[in-house]
Amino acid sequence: MGKLSVIIYITLAFLLLLLLSHSPNKSSRRTPPRRHRRLKLRSNLSTITNHHVSFDPLLADIQRKREDKLWEKTHFFNGHDYEPEEDEPGSRFQPEWEGFVDPEDYSNNNNNEHKLNITHRLVLLFPRIDVDPADGFVSEGELTEWNRGQSHREVVHRSQREMELHDKNHDGLVSFDEYQPPSWVRDSDSNSFGYDMGWWKEEHFNASDSDGDGFLNITEFNDFQHPADTKNPKLLQWLCKEEVRERDTDKDGQLNFKEFFHGLFDMVRNYDEDAHNSSSHESTDSLESPARSFFAQLDKDGDGFLSDVELLPIIGKLHPSERYYAKQQANYIISQADTDKDGRLSLTEMVDNPYVFYSAIFNEDEDEDYEYHEEFR
Repeated sequence: MGKLSVIIYITLAFLLLLLLSHSPNKSSRRTPPRRHRRLKLRSNLSTITNHHVSFDPLLADIQRKREDKLWEKTHFFNGHDYEPEEDEPGSRFQPEWEGFVDPEDYSNNNNNEHKLNITHRLVLLFPRIDVDPADGFVSEGELTEWNRGQSHREVVHRSQREMELHDKNHDGLVSFDEYQPPSWVRDSDSNSFGYDMGWWKEEHFNASDSDGDGFLNITEFNDFQHPADTKNPKLLQWLCKEEVRERDTDKDGQLNFKEFFHGLFDMVRNYDEDAHNSSSHESTDSLESPARSFFAQLDKDGDGFLSDVELLPIIGKLHPSERYYAKQQANYIISQADTDKDGRLSLTEMVDNPYVFYSAIFNEDEDEDYEYHEEFR
């Protein structure tokens, strides 16, 4: 009987432990929603190459500050004998802060600082976009110019930041001796596409030096970093030479039709989005005839080859400018928000379709604890 009692007690104790292990407790309960909502933002510098620019200058400003902090950490702390104190502000990596920004940074209502009033932002920005003419509607052209202006500010800011690394004597100028190519160029295989050519080398540098004084000021340095947006004829000519070098498979210093057709024709054709959509499924044979016709138009001296000078009329299509991407972004926004399909946006249409302008706030992948409410509109 004693043994039976022991077995019963052991069995009951085991069942009790099993029940407790599956009961709800403080650590396993669902974490309640945070009172301070956070807005998801892109958190790495790879977005620089995406050509997507924040519609709202406030959004752009916060993103710029975050990128600056990451840039400073990368370039001024790494590689130096710098160890932050244990309790130094910002010395501990905080993943929640890295990917999110407090909505009060955007708030326009001091009495309700935890709400992002998107409607208020759009009402504020609308007259700044609707300027040519100010007729109560935002056209594709006006939206393109707005996006281009936003993009230009971002590009120049990054160039100014990058110039700090190379301007060793802090005189506002960079010589070729001071300049060091990006690490991804220095560490790459010299035979990789483009790296064995003139990019980041002295010829590229000299072409960017529009006044020929041997130094790059901030405007010239910005052109050096982003030659697609330059108005410098020397740099445009250099771009043409690079296209010949990169496509010239037989190394005769010019492009024959085969080199043009298999290297450049698609790029030119795809520049026009409408033409691309209508002919994207055409066969190679059906494209050869228009390609030969276009080749003949470019071949001004009729020698059957294209020189770098003859590529100049299409260099803007081979290297699209920021305005090209700004126009693409404007077209997309209008296609999504233009409810009455009149080709322009009213303020009502913009307010009714805020996700097009503030996509970061309407992220479907967010945790459901961060459910979005109408109060944010």
